[in-house]
Amino acid sequence: MGSLTVSLKLRQLRMQAREHPERVFTTLHHLIDVDFLREAYYQTNKQAAAGVDGVTVAEYAANLDNNLADLYRRYREGSYVAPFVKRVWIEKEDKSQRPIGIPTLEDKILQRAVAILLGAIYEIDFYDFSYGFREKRSAHDAIKALRDGCFREKASVIIDADISKFFDTMPHDRIREMLRLRINDGKIMCLIGKWLKAGVVEKDNIRYPVCGSPQGGSISPMIANIFLHHALDEWYVKQVRPRLARRSFLIRFADDFVLGCEDEADGERLMKVLPKRFEKYGLRIHPDKSKMICFQWPSKYSAKSGNGTFDFLGFTHYWGKSRNGNWVIKRQTMRKRQARAMRNLYTYCRSSKHDPIKEQYQRLCSKLYGLYNYYGVRGNYRALWMLYQHVRDCWRRWLGRRTRDGYISWEKFEKFLAVWKLPRPRITKMV
Repeated sequence: MGSLTVSLKLRQLRMQAREHPERVFTTLHHLIDVDFLREAYYQTNKQAAAGVDGVTVAEYAANLDNNLADLYRRYREGSYVAPFVKRVWIEKEDKSQRPIGIPTLEDKILQRAVAILLGAIYEIDFYDFSYGFREKRSAHDAIKALRDGCFREKASVIIDADISKFFDTMPHDRIREMLRLRINDGKIMCLIGKWLKAGVVEKDNIRYPVCGSPQGGSISPMIANIFLHHALDEWYVKQVRPRLARRSFLIRFADDFVLGCEDEADGERLMKVLPKRFEKYGLRIHPDKSKMICFQWPSKYSAKSGNGTFDFLGFTHYWGKSRNGNWVIKRQTMRKRQARAMRNLYTYCRSSKHDPIKEQYQRLCSKLYGLYNYYGVRGNYRALWMLYQHVRDCWRRWLGRRTRDGYISWEKFEKFLAVWKLPRPRITKMV
């Protein structure tokens, strides 16, 4: 019954947003009640790590009704205090590190509730070429739209832009300014302000950010989409595209985006104006990682494409010939992503060599299925096969350290694999 009530609230909110595209919503906080928080709890990732309070999902769920009731009381009275966010670092493809924030479970639930509320309104406003962190949209949808855009608009150049440290540098005043264009509920705005200013804990040190929204929270993807909807998407649709001489397209997934232009001169104009546009909003286009690439549809009779390649959402995109001899856009796993995946698999086999075989087998299968599920697009089978062979090599090598000889022959290992069969590569996405 509670879930149905939440659905009705969101449906009414979507209808109001659609019928009144210029309306500023000033009374939204009353829509969040205990049932709304329970729905947010069910949509929260249960596998994520615990925050600074150490409370796990199991501990919170043991007394769920009382915990949600207490959370709602503090939210309603305005006494809710955003807890510290635990910071961890993950390695990027270029071996640099990216900060990730881990909120407490209770914070995630309330953030999710507010994100659901905002999503009901902004899903009406967002453009179709925005794919990141939206319902029924995925990275594979963005990749397909990119390919279709190149053919449909006959793109000759691709602008591959990179926003430097986007999540860490979004100005708080700009975030509030953009939110108030559509949402001006005092309690909701106050909550978002608390999350933006929440202290970040790292190695027993506490830092209070003056800009940015830490990745890892449920509200950050929504804030990022709203920010770039105003800073980039609306600007492109209302000001840029009408002024270009020929056709163009934009594909965006959160802070990753590419622009395609039919006319090279249009692309050069965009390359000049993009940094100025983002500087206006306190952001910076990375001068080394942002570039314009020749990506023209090759002639049917060309022996070589003569075009460049670009990376987007973990794939390198390039022109290649199909089995029928036609030029098509192909995708393969980025070299840095492939190397990182192989490195992680090697590290796991080495660090877990003394774990039970069944446990190792289940973890390796899970890792391979995850890689196949994302990178298993047409034309990328060779990269998946390399991962499969790499796992076999690593597993044999480190299991051999458990034996007296410190080595397992391939003949013996093949018999072992007949029992513990690792999943073979497969194409999972026909995009």
